[in-house]
Amino acid sequence: MKVGIVTIGNELISGKTQDTNSSFIARLMTVQGWRVPVAISVPDDEGAIRVALSYCMSMSDAVVVTGGLGPTLDDITTAAIAAAFGLTLYTDESVLANLKERFKNFHLKWTDNNAKQAVFPEGVETIENPVGSAWGYFLKKDGKIIAVVPGVPSEVQRMVPESVVPVFRRKLETETSYIESRTIKLSGITEARIDQILAAVNFGTLGVDIGFYPSFPEIQVVLTARCASEKEAKERIKKAEICVTEKLRQYIFAYDQDTLEGTVAKLLSEKKLTLAVAESCTGGLITDRLTDVPGSSVFLERGVVAYSNESKKDLLDVSEDVLRDYGAVSEQVAVLMAEGVRRRGGCDLGLATTGIAGPTGGTDEKPVGTVFIALADGTRTHCRHFSFRWGRRRNKAITSQTALIMLKRYLEGERAHE
Repeated sequence: MKVGIVTIGNELISGKTQDTNSSFIARLMTVQGWRVPVAISVPDDEGAIRVALSYCMSMSDAVVVTGGLGPTLDDITTAAIAAAFGLTLYTDESVLANLKERFKNFHLKWTDNNAKQAVFPEGVETIENPVGSAWGYFLKKDGKIIAVVPGVPSEVQRMVPESVVPVFRRKLETETSYIESRTIKLSGITEARIDQILAAVNFGTLGVDIGFYPSFPEIQVVLTARCASEKEAKERIKKAEICVTEKLRQYIFAYDQDTLEGTVAKLLSEKKLTLAVAESCTGGLITDRLTDVPGSSVFLERGVVAYSNESKKDLLDVSEDVLRDYGAVSEQVAVLMAEGVRRRGGCDLGLATTGIAGPTGGTDEKPVGTVFIALADGTRTHCRHFSFRWGRRRNKAITSQTALIMLKRYLEGERAHE
């Protein structure tokens, strides 16, 4: 099956907002085993929407449209689609009632223009929005399905996989076709290196498609099999997964919907271990990621952002002498930070980061990207030295990723410095 994508919004065309919806939807469709022949971004203009929709329909079996469903004057997607197909518009009273109730529950002031979000072309099937106010809808024309959803990325990321994909599958896939996929998440390796390592594997012979999807600081390898039976698809994916795992095991940290922080949280909970985190260069990113996991209070005792030398001394018991002799970015300070936060938190484990994120602050001895990560367990403190060259924001992100991987390996019984 072929699925086209149309993203709508003046902000996309002007460059003020990055179009993350196209990449998300394209990847999601690819994982289903469907092909995306075209993706177009157009402004909030009726003529442009009509042309883009027509073109996508000519090349696809289904189309996903995002954006322009809000309450403001420039949100014209629904009116444009109705005009393109000669459909009249109507107000869905049940959706309108739902919207008003939602506004009331969230103590938001209702204004009349919000009623626009309950207006649809005749003959559509509505799609409830679990995280926002604007509902989406399906319509079928010329044997093809058009799914229209809001353009807010968080809403797209819920509505498309939960509501759009099942409808596409039910209405357009044959009963004799079964699709199985597996996403393998890796870190600490480049896309080019993955491709080189897997070059000897003949995925075509295995009957599996493979795709690489970089999403810094990780890379996802997606395996997809389309077969006549569920059993056959699962068997093909399993064989391909074994091949990938054998060659890339040391870089794999999670599968499918699992996350690195979720994996670490599960290990800490299973082992009934508590953790305290001390962060300098990462500025709280590690703690932020861990607290994204529901129930993190079970294992996470505290997270301390100790950015200045004074805070390292006051909050983590790092001595003045060590700071003076070795500098804040050093193995010695990282070790004391990890031990200090563990001891002060009364925890089983202490994790710490210190480094030079950049773009300034580096020296010949300690250039920008120099990072030390330490992990203390009360018996021994492991510390590793890294050199990253990604720019400030990415240096922080890769440091948080590396620290969590270091913690994961420790929890799995590996030596933390390996």
